[in-house]
Amino acid sequence: MTYAKDKAEIDFAYKIRRAMNESAEQLPEDTLERLKAARHLALSRQKQAEPTKALAFGGILAGSNGASFSNNFSQQSWFKRVWIVLPLLVFMLGLYGIYEHEQEQQINNLAEIDAAVLVDELPPDAYLDNGFNAYLNQEKPEKTEE
Repeated sequence: MTYAKDKAEIDFAYKIRRAMNESAEQLPEDTLERLKAARHLALSRQKQAEPTKALAFGGILAGSNGASFSNNFSQQSWFKRVWIVLPLLVFMLGLYGIYEHEQEQQINNLAEIDAAVLVDELPPDAYLDNGFNAYLNQEKPEKTEE
C-alpha cells in the first residue's frame, strides 16, 4: 500500500468513529446500559484468557508457505522430537562411559598395588609400621661408585 491509501483509510476510520460517537448520544438509555454490560462482559472474558504459546518449526523462513510442514506434520514432529532428545542421549552415554572408564582405572590401580605387595619380600605388617613409612618417604642417598 502507498502512503496515500493508508492516509485515506485512516481518515475513513476517523469519520466512522465520529459518526458512531454522534449516533451513540441519540440511543435510548436501556440500549446504552445493555451495550455497557456487554462491553464489561467482553473485557472480563478477555482478561481471563491467557495468551497461547506455540512453537513454530516449519514454514517460518522467507519464501516458505508452510506447505511442507502441514503435509508431513506427524512425520516431521517425530523427527524433531528425536533431534531434541538425541543430543541429551549422547551426552548421558558419554557421561556413563567416562564413569565406567574411571572405575576400571581405579580397579586396575588397586590391583597393581596388591600385586606389588604380594610379590614384595617384606611382610604386609611392615607397611603398617609408622617407622617403616617414614623410612620409605625419606630420600635415599645416591650410591657413588668408587
